[in-house]
Amino acid sequence: METEALRLFVLAADMLNISAAGRRLGLAPAVASARLAKLEKQLGADLLHRSTRKVSLSLEGAEFLPFAREILAQEDAARAALGQGDAEVSGTLRFAASSTFAQLYIVPLLPEFLERYPGVGLEMQLSDTRINLIEGGFDLALRNYAIEESSMRARKLADDKRILCASPGYLARYGTPQTPQDLAEHRLLAFTDGPAKALKAPGDLPGSRFPPPQARNRIACDDGASMRIATCAGVGISMNSRWSVYREIADGSLVRVLPDYEIDDRSAIWLVYPKSNVLTAKVRVLIDFLLEKIGDPPVWERDAPPPV
Repeated sequence: METEALRLFVLAADMLNISAAGRRLGLAPAVASARLAKLEKQLGADLLHRSTRKVSLSLEGAEFLPFAREILAQEDAARAALGQGDAEVSGTLRFAASSTFAQLYIVPLLPEFLERYPGVGLEMQLSDTRINLIEGGFDLALRNYAIEESSMRARKLADDKRILCASPGYLARYGTPQTPQDLAEHRLLAFTDGPAKALKAPGDLPGSRFPPPQARNRIACDDGASMRIATCAGVGISMNSRWSVYREIADGSLVRVLPDYEIDDRSAIWLVYPKSNVLTAKVRVLIDFLLEKIGDPPVWERDAPPPV
């Protein structure tokens, strides 16, 4: 099986255009079609569905695609180890991240990253909803929850300290909770389907949680940015990552609630990639870049005021 035929297949699958993929590799359309047909004959499966109007991946092609990417990544890594790879880092990197975090900390850095690595393209999926990296074909993802899958490797980007906060207007109208038990009488914002988190304070007995099970006024939300905006607008008390609200805490738009208490979940922000994947140059440079720009101590701790 020729790796150049695999490279043509991966490009055709990404572009959904065999002729354009062939031109990218310097092949005439007829040659590209013949090379793909030869690969399909060797594999005994149709990888692409062709019609006069469009090209699409077959079921077999979709299942084979991650393996083809892996073979090419292995070849590129082996050549690089022998000093035979391209000096310039290149390729399209599929990256998934929390939309809230990306808006604040990653998207503003993109001009500098792309200027430093002009040969790298980014295909980004930004959502606060969990996604499957392997099924989605992602090269790298940013996650701010515990990594449980044995199929993943991870690099820690920063701690993810979480705090309770509310707007001054809300607290003036409804009062300021003095104990975790007081939270049950307040309007609370929590993540949709998110488990309750333990609250801890020095010398306090365990058992307090946010949101408390007896809370009556709960508003569920699946987007961190919307939760921050709603909290600033006075909707209620919410749990937020410090990186999401440290500017609002600093300028007084938000106030820490129960400042002696912390969310006890040891959460962190991780850069995650499938264990089966070779750590290609394009993935490595993005990891190093984000560690350089955001990592320990993270920017929100460097610039943050002293704790309230």
